[in-house]
Amino acid sequence: MPEEILFKTEEQRTRAEIAEALTAAADQIESGAVHLESDTEDRDVNVPENSRFEVELERLTDSETGEERYELEYEIRWTK
Repeated sequence: MPEEILFKTEEQRTRAEIAEALTAAADQIESGAVHLESDTEDRDVNVPENSRFEVELERLTDSETGEERYELEYEIRWTK
């Protein structure tokens, strides 16, 4: 199945700013209506009552430098 990116944003933020954004997102998810917005685009999406929720923590190690990078991802999936 081909992937189509409908919205994406990535920016440096403080831990407090990230927590604030996640809290706001949680409130929207609970209501079922989520508004996504960046400087260049915005999108609305309805999240169904029941969805699959995945939490993933990854450690990625650069093969040349040995530098470790971590990714903490929260993902909500559903089908129409």
